Amino acid sequence: MNGVVIAELGAKADPDTDKITVDGRPISAEAKVYILLNKPVGYTSTRSDPHAKRTVIDLVPEENAFLYPVGRLDVDTAGLLILTNDGEFANLLTHPSHEIDKTYLAVVSGRVQARTLDRLGRGVQLEDGETAPALARLVAYSRDADTSTVEIIIHEGRKRQVRRMFEVMGHTVQKLTRTRIGALDLRGLSEGHHRRLTPKEVAELRKQARGSRQREETIAKGRKSER
Repeated sequence: MNGVVIAELGAKADPDTDKITVDGRPISAEAKVYILLNKPVGYTSTRSDPHAKRTVIDLVPEENAFLYPVGRLDVDTAGLLILTNDGEFANLLTHPSHEIDKTYLAVVSGRVQARTLDRLGRGVQLEDGETAPALARLVAYSRDADTSTVEIIIHEGRKRQVRRMFEVMGHTVQKLTRTRIGALDLRGLSEGHHRRLTPKEVAELRKQARGSRQREETIAKGRKSER
């Protein structure tokens, strides 16, 4: 490194400032890549899975980077998913205290009543604990199909959370699509297609996540001072 042979384990280097070579060949830091994908149903949200027929990585074959999904979408759920090779960015967005809104459009069985929307808004008890308050509104009801279309906004990322929330309220989710992540939406991005996030979009997601963490820390400090 920088002309000096490093023999001990655990030596640290900054890939942005240090010149690192192996057998005389330079090694450079991999460029950070941020992808917004409109995932179709039938694709597993993982890099690789021996039990999965198709993964989201199959949808971005031309991206020459070691990408992995930020969070997950169930195999039977469609919509927005972020892929990146930036571990710090991924951790920032998926940490439980970073309340980035995720908006879903759910088609569920039966007519969803106002009291159900109110209950979803206050949080419902699941087997792994009570959910955080959500925002839910009825978009439409189909009398012929006896289904309701509901928009619901959450910021948690529990496994199959939206489906389980509706099941607790007596409604089975028949179709589920994530339509927004923060300020990002599906506009201009057809199913199965993807695009790179702009530096501005990446910066805004970072800002939102860090801002929510600061709010959480402030609330926690306030609670401690009240004891």
